[in-house]
Amino acid sequence: MLLVTGGAGFIGSNVVAALNDAGRSDVAVCDFLGTDGKWRNLAKRQLVDIAPPAELPDWLNGRRLDAVIHLGAISATTATDGDLVFETNFRLSMRLLDWCTANAVPLIYASSAATYGDGEAGFDDDASLPALKKLRPMNLYGWSKHMFDLAVAERVARGEKLPPQWAGLKFFNVFGPNEYHKGSMMSVLARRFDDVKAGRVVQLFKSHREGIADGDQRRDFIYVDDVVRVIMWLLATPSVSGLFNVGTGKARSFKDLMLAAYAALGARPNIEYIDMPEQIRNSYQYFTQSEVDRLCRAGYNGGFTTLEDAVKAYVGDYLDRPDRFR
Repeated sequence: MLLVTGGAGFIGSNVVAALNDAGRSDVAVCDFLGTDGKWRNLAKRQLVDIAPPAELPDWLNGRRLDAVIHLGAISATTATDGDLVFETNFRLSMRLLDWCTANAVPLIYASSAATYGDGEAGFDDDASLPALKKLRPMNLYGWSKHMFDLAVAERVARGEKLPPQWAGLKFFNVFGPNEYHKGSMMSVLARRFDDVKAGRVVQLFKSHREGIADGDQRRDFIYVDDVVRVIMWLLATPSVSGLFNVGTGKARSFKDLMLAAYAALGARPNIEYIDMPEQIRNSYQYFTQSEVDRLCRAGYNGGFTTLEDAVKAYVGDYLDRPDRFR
């Protein structure tokens, strides 16, 4: 049996789909279904159970699992409840780490590119303690993920026992099907697709930094299928452990992203640029780009989908269809 925490969420439900497609029907999910329609992310899947997070310790008692894929978290970068975020993102992760260590179960977990903060310290996925201690996350979510990365690194540095395989994945800007419940945390493409299709104007932020054009703020956009391939590769390669960036290694602009959506529909671009809210101007990231050499040196050779091909697939297979769910 495999356990996917956060399995009803965006990335988690795509992982569950891939596991089912690979012939694994013995998949359990730990997540809240809530009232925002997350159940639809799993409506086409075969599962053995869905356990609420609060019941996870009891649920794990006496279980034999092939692996834990820990993707559950409060992922909103705007979250402000420090106690809740720390309990959910750090303490639950520590309990899973201890359980996987004690039961010799592989643990693949979600870290985040938010741990890099404003990028001043670079985007190198060096898992050593000195390198990690240089990072300064800019929000509560990134800090909570960083704290867990540090806790794992401390155990490595002290030579303490860990799961037989452990892998932390620093996801960059992931987009794709089943992100629709995320509200304001959906990708810009998902939030603005209906406007693109209807011919309504799409608003992007102006630049407030010299030398950077309006709409040219850049992110490492990665299609969720690429993220899932990395996770499936790790499951099939138990000899690989470590902390890895998961991005394409190529930063692209928000303007590029939206132009790709217009191209996928054969529509004329209709973009205007608006002032960025003053409250976020000083903390806004203008550039993120993963370094993926460490993942590739570990043996991953699955490649990454270009932005244009990823947007075309997302639009054609999901966003522009009555049923947008995988």
